[in-house]
Amino acid sequence: MRAATLRALRDLRQGAADHPRHVLLAALAAGLLAGPRWPLAVAAIALLAFALTPHAAVALGAAVMLLVGAGVADARLAALDHSTLGPLVDREVGVRATLLDHPRTRSFGTRVAPARLLSAPGRGERVLLRVPARVRWPPAAVPGAEVVARGRLSRLGPYDASERRRNAHALLRVESVRATGRQRGGLLGGLDAVRARTERALTAGVPAPQGALARGMVLGQDGALTDAVREDFRTTGLAHLVAASGANVLLLATLVLALGTAAGLGLTARLALALALVAAYVPLAGAGPSIQRAGVMGAAGLVAALAGRPASRWYALLLAAALTLAWNPRAAEDVGWQLSFAAVLAMLALVPALRRGLRRAGTPTGIAEVLAVTAAATLGTAPLIALHFERLSLVSLPANLLAAPAVAPVMWLGTIAGALGQAAPALAAPVAGVAALPLAYLTWLAQRAAGLPFAELSVPSPSLAGVIGIYAAAALVALGWQRLGANRRPVGAIAALGTLAAATVLALGIHAPGPPKDLTVSFLDIGQGDATLIQHGRAAVLVDTGPPDGPILARLRAAGARRLDVLVLTHAALDHDGAAAAVLDRIPVDLVLDGEEAGARPAPGPFGMRAAALDALKVAHHGSDDPGLPGLLHRLRPRVAVVSVGAHNSYGHPVPATLAALRAVPVVRRTDRDGTVRLTVRDGRMAIQAAS
Repeated sequence: MRAATLRALRDLRQGAADHPRHVLLAALAAGLLAGPRWPLAVAAIALLAFALTPHAAVALGAAVMLLVGAGVADARLAALDHSTLGPLVDREVGVRATLLDHPRTRSFGTRVAPARLLSAPGRGERVLLRVPARVRWPPAAVPGAEVVARGRLSRLGPYDASERRRNAHALLRVESVRATGRQRGGLLGGLDAVRARTERALTAGVPAPQGALARGMVLGQDGALTDAVREDFRTTGLAHLVAASGANVLLLATLVLALGTAAGLGLTARLALALALVAAYVPLAGAGPSIQRAGVMGAAGLVAALAGRPASRWYALLLAAALTLAWNPRAAEDVGWQLSFAAVLAMLALVPALRRGLRRAGTPTGIAEVLAVTAAATLGTAPLIALHFERLSLVSLPANLLAAPAVAPVMWLGTIAGALGQAAPALAAPVAGVAALPLAYLTWLAQRAAGLPFAELSVPSPSLAGVIGIYAAAALVALGWQRLGANRRPVGAIAALGTLAAATVLALGIHAPGPPKDLTVSFLDIGQGDATLIQHGRAAVLVDTGPPDGPILARLRAAGARRLDVLVLTHAALDHDGAAAAVLDRIPVDLVLDGEEAGARPAPGPFGMRAAALDALKVAHHGSDDPGLPGLLHRLRPRVAVVSVGAHNSYGHPVPATLAALRAVPVVRRTDRDGTVRLTVRDGRMAIQAAS
C-alpha cells in the first residue's frame, strides 16, 4: 500500500512538471472554491502544491494563484451581496422589474418568478416575485417583459435557497402585478425574443406532454413538466436530459459543424459559427451553472481547433471551473454544478479505457460508446446523488442506454425547429411534430422504468466526508488498475468499478431503516424547536422542521422517511421553519403548506375542538408559561403530553408553572431528556417509545 501511494505521488509530481499551466489553473480554481468557505484550507492546498510540484517557480505561482482566487472570490461575493433594499424590508413598495424566467407554480397555486429591478432603490438587483393564486398573473408577463408590481418586500424564505445561490436579495410578496407591454432591449432583449419564438416552435401543434419535454431537453426549462413526469425522470436517472448541460452543447456544435460542411463552408468558418452559437445558447438555455461549465468547455475546444492545437479536455474543465466560480463563487453550492463536474471528471478518467475494453470484447462501436459514457457518468455522480437526494437509481444504466438513440434526434430536430421558428414558423411545425415521436418514446420509457420493482434504492446520506472517502477509494482503484501497465484489461475495470459501486450501495443501504408499518407520530429531538413527523406505511407528513442548524435530516433518515407527502410550516419562526430549505434541498416533497403564505391563523382551541378527550397532546411553545394550560388539560384529559424543547435553551423552558400543570397528565415526555418520542398505534392501542 505504501509503495502504491509513493508511486501515485511520483506520477502526480511528474504530471505537474509536464503540465504547469494545469497546476496554475487548478490553483486558481481551488482558491475561488475554498477561499470564501474554508480560508484555512487555502494554506493546506498551498502546502500540497509545494509538495507535489517539483519546480519551485511553478509551486510559487500556484501559491500566488491560490491567493488571487481567494481574493477574487471575496471581492466578487461582496459585489454580488451589495444591496440597497435593506431599509425597505417589511414595507409596502411598488417596483418596475424585468422578468428573468417563466413563473413556477407552488402550493395553493402560488407563482414565483425571478426578476431584476429597473427602479431605484435596488436598481439592477435580483428579487423573487411571489404571487398568490388570488392575484391574476398577466398573460404578457413572459421572460424579458417589464412588469409593475406592488407588495410587501421581505427576506427570502427558507425554501428559496436556489434563488439565494443565484444572488437574489429579497422576496416581494405581490398584491398586484401588470405587464407594461415593454420588453427588455439590447442583446438580452434579442435573446428573450429568440427564446420566446423557440418555445412556440417547440410546442405549437405538439401534444402538451411532448411540448413540455421538448422545452426541457432543448432549452433546459423543466417548469412545464408535470410532477409525475419529473419524478419518473428523476427515479430512472434521466433527469439530466431535462437540464441544459454538456450534451446539449456537444449536440449543438455537432449539428452546426455538419450543416456547415453540407453548405460548403471552410473549417475556420464552421468552427467560428459553432463558437458563436454556443455563446448564444448558454444564456438562451438559462445560463445556469451546469450550462456555463458546458459552454466554457465547448468554447475552449472550438478555440483550440481554430488555433490548430489538439484540445486539452482537462485544461478546458479547469478553465470552466475557474470562470464559473469567478462569475459566481456560489456556483459550487448548486447541485447541478456539482453533478455536472463529477460526471465530466468521471468520463474523462474512465471512458477511453472502458470504450477500448468493450470494443475488445466485441461490443459494436456505437453501443460501446454509449455504455462507456453512461457507466462513467452514473458511477461518477452516484455518491453526490446519495448525498443530496438519499437515493440511487438501479435502472439508470439500462434506462440511459435505451434512451440514447432518441436524445440526439430530439436535440437536433428541436434546434432546427427553433431556428425555423425565428423566420418561418409554418415550417417549424412539421419538424416539431416529427420530434414528438422520440419525445413520446422517452416519456414512455421513463414511466415504465420508474414503475419497475426496486427501480430506486433509498440510502442514508453518506455525508460530505463519506463522499470524499468514496471518491478517494475510486481514485485508488483507478490508479492501482493503471499500474498494471500493458497487461491491464479495461473490461476488468468495469468489474472493479462495478464492485466498488455495489459495495458502496450495500454499505449505505445496510443500515437504512424503512418506514413504520403502523401509524406513528414522532416528536423529533431537534433541539430548541418543533418538528413532528406523522407516518403510516409510506405516507409521511412533517409539521415544521426545527432550527437551521438542527439535525432534522438525520432524524428523518432514522425514521425511514425518504420522501414527504406534505411539509407543513406553521409559521415563520426559525425554531419552526429554520431547516425548511435543507429539507426541500435534500428530500423530495410533494406538497408544501406554508401557514404564513396561505394566511393561516390558529383555530380557536386545540385542533379547533371545544366537549372532546385526547389521547396525546403536544404542549405548545416548548413548555413556556401558559395560564390557560390547567383548564385545557382539565377539559381534554390527555393520557400523554409531549414537550418539544432543547436541552440548552436560554428561556428556561419548560417553565415551573407548566411542569406543575402537567402533573395532571399520567405520562409526560420531553425531547430534551427523552430524545425523540414516538407514539405508535396498532390494533387501536397506543404505545409510547422514547430514544432514552
